[in-house]
Amino acid sequence: MKIAVYGSRRQENNVEPLSAFFDALALAGAEIVMHRKLYDCLSHLMLPRLSAVRRVVSDPDFDADLAISIGGDGTFLRTAMWVADKQIPILGVNAGHLGFLSSASTDMLPEIPAILASGDFSVSRRSLLQVISPSIDSWPFALNEVAVMKEENASMISAKTDINGAFLADYRADGLIVSTPTGSTAYNLSVGGPVLQPTAPVWSLTPIAAHSLGMRPLVVSDDAEIDIRVEGRAHAFRIALDGRPCTLPIGSEVKLRKAAFPILIIELKGRTFASTLREKLHWNE
Repeated sequence: MKIAVYGSRRQENNVEPLSAFFDALALAGAEIVMHRKLYDCLSHLMLPRLSAVRRVVSDPDFDADLAISIGGDGTFLRTAMWVADKQIPILGVNAGHLGFLSSASTDMLPEIPAILASGDFSVSRRSLLQVISPSIDSWPFALNEVAVMKEENASMISAKTDINGAFLADYRADGLIVSTPTGSTAYNLSVGGPVLQPTAPVWSLTPIAAHSLGMRPLVVSDDAEIDIRVEGRAHAFRIALDGRPCTLPIGSEVKLRKAAFPILIIELKGRTFASTLREKLHWNE
């Protein structure tokens, strides 16, 4: 089995479970491809335990049977970028705070090689938003959301939005979030958007501090083509793909489509969407 490992560089508190994890992988004969930033971090903490690492890379030029993301949700989003369109299932190991995208905790690390070898897990397909714009020259996809926002200290923007070529609304607000179901518990949730079942074939459109109270969150089919033209008094506005910011000139159009490929997420048995909501959002407490 070939495993790709990505993680945050703050692993000082996880040395013991990580050591047991890499020992178990080596014992199982697994081959590890590791991102260079994580390798540089771990080599100072546990170099003798990294004997199963066969390749260290910075770019997505690798192949693997599955990937493991060790960190918080931000780390998972970067892992998805690293895996890109290879259709490699990703297991999230939460070493952060909320960890909505993670199915395991760091204290489970020593058990993970045996779980993966047994196949005792399922794989969920998660849709991606694709941004079509000549100004986006990097990874033009978002697993959580695409947020169109005013510049800092600028007045509100006007986000004229079409759905499938038909005019929907002029969102006069601080911004507009188009969220995937996976991202519904991220930025979307913090501004009052709906929580969506992760595999539901929909997007959510949620305004940020709308000028009109009538501008409410809206759920649309994920096969919808969403076109947003941004106007306002400032000279520029911001667009963020999973928090990765870019500045565009006022008057630019942002086109959003469903990506041609999904991200595959490994879900361990016993972890459900319902149990995750109860745990992370402290329902019924």
